[in-house]
Amino acid sequence: MDSIQFRRNFSRNILLRMVLLALAGAGILFWKFDFINTVYFRDQLTATGLIINGGILALFTLGLFRMIAILVHYGREERALGEFVENIEDNINPLADISEKRIIARRYTTMQQLFKANTPVSHNALAATLVAAESTRNSFPKFINNTLILTGVFGTIVALSIALIGASDALASAVNVNGMGMVVHGMSTALSTTITAIVCYIYFGYFYMKLSDVQTNLLSGVEQVTTSYLVPKFQMQTDSVLYEFTGLIRSMQKLVMQMDKSQSTFIDMESRMTDSIERYMGKAEEMHADMAEIKELLKLGFRLPEDA
Repeated sequence: MDSIQFRRNFSRNILLRMVLLALAGAGILFWKFDFINTVYFRDQLTATGLIINGGILALFTLGLFRMIAILVHYGREERALGEFVENIEDNINPLADISEKRIIARRYTTMQQLFKANTPVSHNALAATLVAAESTRNSFPKFINNTLILTGVFGTIVALSIALIGASDALASAVNVNGMGMVVHGMSTALSTTITAIVCYIYFGYFYMKLSDVQTNLLSGVEQVTTSYLVPKFQMQTDSVLYEFTGLIRSMQKLVMQMDKSQSTFIDMESRMTDSIERYMGKAEEMHADMAEIKELLKLGFRLPEDA
């Protein structure tokens, strides 16, 4: 695992950071409650500001829940990837205790099936497919991130329209107090919607960026594990074949050298055996001559006939 540049608990850290910033924001809201009450709730002539701000917060909340769900999902993927590497390094089943729905499990199964079917494994194609599939997961948070700032602009435009209506009424009658009140209300609504949109956009935009970092970290880890552990196992490349062939030739050279040494030993043993046989034959001939001489002596000593 040391060779893999991968932060295992990155998504969990982002979730923790999200909770801490949310608590800090809640503390600021409680501290400045009077200001919030004055800007958002007190002396509102229409419900326009509440509706627009409520829509911004609803959009922000939906995107935030979706982002949290994705971070939780990536947290499971990170743990599965870490367990996969540990299983390989421990020489056990790589998919032990890992759900078949996890990214690394699907990658392992796909490469295994391609290898069994004698189909070349294209790592680039697998990586591109994974990136395309995971990019769709962030489509809704991306939409929310691009829309939040526009909701503030929309609220500002609506509020300025209200202010212009109030100004028109005020100009129509110098004593029309309601018209001036609408002007003030419109400006207040523009301020509140802009503040809400900007704050939500900054918070959401920061964690959307971190979500992209989490996704990049995970996909990078998957590709590193594929390159380091799976490609050497399931893919035969020209370089690897040449390297193995070179090793085979070296082994054959060692075998030929050993056979040459053995052949020299056999030749030496054959020469020694030939010498031994020649010496044996010489001894046998000498022994035969000695036996013939002894036989003649016995015939003469015991006066035996010649044909005895």
